[in-house]
Amino acid sequence: MRWAAFPAVSRRPRRRQGGEPAARGGTGASLGRDFRWLWAANAVSTFGTFFAFDAFALIAILVLDAGPTQVSALAATGVAVGAVVAVPLGPWVEFRRKRPVMIAADLVRCAALLSVPAAYALGLLGFAQLLVVSVVMAAAGITFQAAAGACLKELVPREGLLAANGRLEATTWTATMLGPPLGTAAIGLLGPVTSVVADAVSHLLSAAGIRAIGRAEARPQRPDAPSRLRAGELLDGWRFILADSALRPLFLNALLVNGLIMATSPLLAVLMLGPLGFAPWQYGLVFAVPCLGGLVGSRLSRRLVARYGRHRVLRVAGTLRACWLPGLAFVGPGVPGLVLVAAVELGMITCIGVFNPLLATSRLELTPRDRVVRTLSAWSVSAKLAIAAITALWGLLAGLAGPRAALALAGLLALATPFLLPRAASDARPAAEPGPGR
Repeated sequence: MRWAAFPAVSRRPRRRQGGEPAARGGTGASLGRDFRWLWAANAVSTFGTFFAFDAFALIAILVLDAGPTQVSALAATGVAVGAVVAVPLGPWVEFRRKRPVMIAADLVRCAALLSVPAAYALGLLGFAQLLVVSVVMAAAGITFQAAAGACLKELVPREGLLAANGRLEATTWTATMLGPPLGTAAIGLLGPVTSVVADAVSHLLSAAGIRAIGRAEARPQRPDAPSRLRAGELLDGWRFILADSALRPLFLNALLVNGLIMATSPLLAVLMLGPLGFAPWQYGLVFAVPCLGGLVGSRLSRRLVARYGRHRVLRVAGTLRACWLPGLAFVGPGVPGLVLVAAVELGMITCIGVFNPLLATSRLELTPRDRVVRTLSAWSVSAKLAIAAITALWGLLAGLAGPRAALALAGLLALATPFLLPRAASDARPAAEPGPGR
């Protein structure tokens, strides 16, 4: 991926209606060398993660002869338990240097993943080990991302956050599009644990990239310096989110929209690969190609903000991303069905690509520096648990009423989610904080 960003819109930020500054353009150099190392570390680990997408499910099926119940349990339980395990890690990480925590999380993930091919080579691999590794990966992933958010806020000036988040979002969609098909092909050619080894190496390279960040990192100071983590601090992230009038609607909207979108994935797979008779390669293709929309949307996000203002773009993109989901209930057989799914996914993912960098930027700007890790950790834990719960609930609904009815209900509920978006432009309370390096 090229480091170049969009050309500058102007040399000075302009004021727009509602007091919002226009997004400032900039070159890759304006975000700094340290951000480029953070971006490179994020890119390599993200590609590794998507290269190994569904690797554990494939290993469980191909190596352990697991059935659908075990595979579903592996997918849901590992993420849910990992999210619960990560709850105390947010407050613990908040007042520690973030980069050592990120490096440690990468090394833990690398070691956990390498245990799988090692056990496979020795003939000792079992379902319980896959489940434990899934839990470790989920907990370490949440911790890494929360610490990375705090690190990003420290490395990048406030006016550069949207550009930085746009690049990270573009990287994610590129990896989403390319990683799974390449990883599946590697498994077919080189064996069932190939993609797991590649993912482990990616986390090792990510740790090296974070280590290369040159800027010194001061140790955060606790105001009261208690000797140990207090039980009440475990909920600090949720208290802050729910008490904040700007973050709360964004939080609730994200939980519901993401949960409904993810809940439709297994239902659509059952419908398309079963009664509608699509081949697996057709199913994979119709979801891989629309990821181009996420790449385009993430690259457009800053330009749209510069022209229309952040709050307007946030509301429009947040509304549009929820309007596509009802179309999945009308998927039929043959080419028209494929075109319909591809069009729905392309429209939805493009809107998500525009929306996500704005959400990530607003969340960082509205969160004080001494609460970033707890806030992002609470957000990630809630998102994973909400996705697991909504997916399980919609699975039961599909069993009772059929997958098409469950898809239709998810689409109808999604149409109500724009009412959870903030109606007024958020203030910039943390703007008075000292910028990075000051």
